[in-house]
Amino acid sequence: MPVHRSLAFLSLVLAGTWLPGAAARAQTQAATGDVREVYAQLCAGCHGSDAHGTQQGPGLAGNVRVSRRSMRSLQNVISKGIPAAGMPPFDLPGETVDALAKLVISLNASAADSEVAGDAAAGKRFFFGAGRCADCHMAAGAGKAVGPDLSSIARGRTVDQLRQSLTKPSAEIADGYGLVRVRLRDGESLRGFARNRTGFDLAVQDLDGGLHVVSVEETTEISEEASSLMPAVRASDEELQNLLAYLSGLRGVTPGAAAAAGEPAPGGVDFARLLHPSPDDWLTYNGSLSGNRYSKLDQINTSNVGKLALQWSYTVPLWQQFLPDTPYFHENMRYFGLETVPLVADGIMYVTGPNQAMALDARTGTEIWRYARPRTEGLVSDPSLGTNRGVAMLGDKLFMVTDDARLIALNRTTGSLVWEVAMPLEKQRYGGTVSPLIVKDLVVAGVAGGDWGIRGFVAAYKAETGEPAWRHWTVPAEGEPGIETWEGPGYKLGGGSTWLTGSYDPATDTLFWATGNPWPNSDDSERGGDNLFTDSVLALDPATGEQKWYYQFTPHDTHDWDAVVPNVLVDAEYRGRPRQLLLHADRNGFFYVFDRTDGELLLAKPLVRQVTWTKGIGPDGRPTPAPPSKLSCPDHATNWNGTSYSPATGLYAVIVTERCRVNLLPGSWKEPPPAVDPGKKYLRALDIETGEIAWETPLVGPVDGKRVAGLLGTAGGLLFYGDPSGYLLAADERDGKTLWRLPLNATIKTSPMTYAVDGRQYVTLAVGANILTFALPE
Repeated sequence: MPVHRSLAFLSLVLAGTWLPGAAARAQTQAATGDVREVYAQLCAGCHGSDAHGTQQGPGLAGNVRVSRRSMRSLQNVISKGIPAAGMPPFDLPGETVDALAKLVISLNASAADSEVAGDAAAGKRFFFGAGRCADCHMAAGAGKAVGPDLSSIARGRTVDQLRQSLTKPSAEIADGYGLVRVRLRDGESLRGFARNRTGFDLAVQDLDGGLHVVSVEETTEISEEASSLMPAVRASDEELQNLLAYLSGLRGVTPGAAAAAGEPAPGGVDFARLLHPSPDDWLTYNGSLSGNRYSKLDQINTSNVGKLALQWSYTVPLWQQFLPDTPYFHENMRYFGLETVPLVADGIMYVTGPNQAMALDARTGTEIWRYARPRTEGLVSDPSLGTNRGVAMLGDKLFMVTDDARLIALNRTTGSLVWEVAMPLEKQRYGGTVSPLIVKDLVVAGVAGGDWGIRGFVAAYKAETGEPAWRHWTVPAEGEPGIETWEGPGYKLGGGSTWLTGSYDPATDTLFWATGNPWPNSDDSERGGDNLFTDSVLALDPATGEQKWYYQFTPHDTHDWDAVVPNVLVDAEYRGRPRQLLLHADRNGFFYVFDRTDGELLLAKPLVRQVTWTKGIGPDGRPTPAPPSKLSCPDHATNWNGTSYSPATGLYAVIVTERCRVNLLPGSWKEPPPAVDPGKKYLRALDIETGEIAWETPLVGPVDGKRVAGLLGTAGGLLFYGDPSGYLLAADERDGKTLWRLPLNATIKTSPMTYAVDGRQYVTLAVGANILTFALPE
């Protein structure tokens, strides 16, 4: 029975009390099919004629505890009563008990599950027009993010609750939207919503949608207002019913591009800020669009880094989501750790976990809002682990890729979903782990799954609406350039994943993106040839996705050597003249330097000491084959984690693994396998002109598993990184000497970042399930 009809009837019947003989009359009335009369006879005396309760009993309508009860539980309560609470049992026929239980369920049905009279289209016009609801609220990506987002309001509220929110808004104020007025010691005042408050700090969202975080010590008075900012809606009965009909249809953001853009909040991050970021902010995955993880902050430096101390930590609530029960998941939990790189803008930090995003006070780690969606079952590889490397930001939005390769936009003020689009065009084993990249008004992202058979791509979407702009396939189809490098049917699911954030060069207006290995990664029986454009760097036109140039690092890869490593763009004096360079330290064991304006290869030199797969890179840029060897060296020389070029020293820092693996050659099973050194990791600094190792630091700890921490360089002359044994370290960028260390006793799988708030520099790293932030003593 629809909720509004049930309540309308019940509000008219007289309240009765339960008396002997009432059950008999109720049975007669139930036989006629009128369960509402049964309720009036047996239930209304205690629970109210309108089902909202009396002094004798709790309300049954809009009751959260009642709404959580199952049909069977309600049947038991009606039949057996709750003697301790004074509710007697009712000896009723089964069909009468069923009817009453269904009535109670209908009284707690969400608006989304109710039939609501009214003209929803007219209600929408009122919401965005005369009612001026959209002046404060967003719905399905449109409106203004001042008050709570209403895109899915119908799923969490009953029709009765919606009506109360419209006509008596102060009766119940949503969490995080209580009004406060703050007076600051400098004489200024701030009025807005207390989004989060501790005994020491307060996050206030002003009435224009801007976020402010203030320390209690900075205030002279914090006063709370009892009333809601929202006035009671001014509407005729018909307009109110139409508005209820519209709100009851708001069941969540529908996948696909948004029909309209919302009104942006003030203080958004425009693309000019991404091009020229303040050192105080960390606005992109690598800190800059160039991909170079190097900060100009120098408050923490070689002379004082020894005083660095933990300031705060934040734990991502992983336990609130299901955990897959698969062999891959259990194996990789041995090396568990978040891979997110936080972003910071204007004192607010944004971090991610598995299908989660959080906004934190960058000074204290206090949570301001959290977005979460269920994890997807049936995924493979790292997406099944919930791996996520972070958000991108532009304007008033954050952009994140979900585990099942959906690109979503969140409002930066509220954390509410604005739009979402599925990136894959067909069902394959796609997944998502990448932190997107912003180029002008586009959001660019790639996909994971190349080790399980996909056709890789990188795609761009309009930031305001999610409308697709272009798609660039990394494996060609029939008739497309590069298909001649695929001999056999292997190209159909040829791999070439794109799960690492690219780089952007505004001088040449070029987007650079790395691609993964071909699939299957070792069985090449159905994929003869070079297998373009796997294991490559692609130089793309960011407006169209068209390819300008490419370079393939490992043609016909059978080693699983993704080229998915950082492509770092630097401008430097190179061999006597200024050049626009691209630096790339590949898994195949070579360090490459390109002129990024045209793809000219300037240097290709081993960055590991033992290479068996090739004699070297020829003048044409192709590797010269080496004779078959029982050892394949390197195993994986580098990985996806961050690297850093220092303009002060001219050195490029990268973590390298020196290790080989046994090659399975025809007939090799007849002989004992060769001895293999267990391997070792090094922090190395390379001279970019020669590729020579300027200095190196051996790293103690295991080399197996996903222990692949990255680097952060700073103008303070430091390199921050995590080592395989679980230490966080700071080294002198000139010689690699360790200047500070802290045992974290956890697997470190991502790169540090740095920012400043109120003149104080911080260094942050995700470790395990935690975000840890360090600074010098105040």
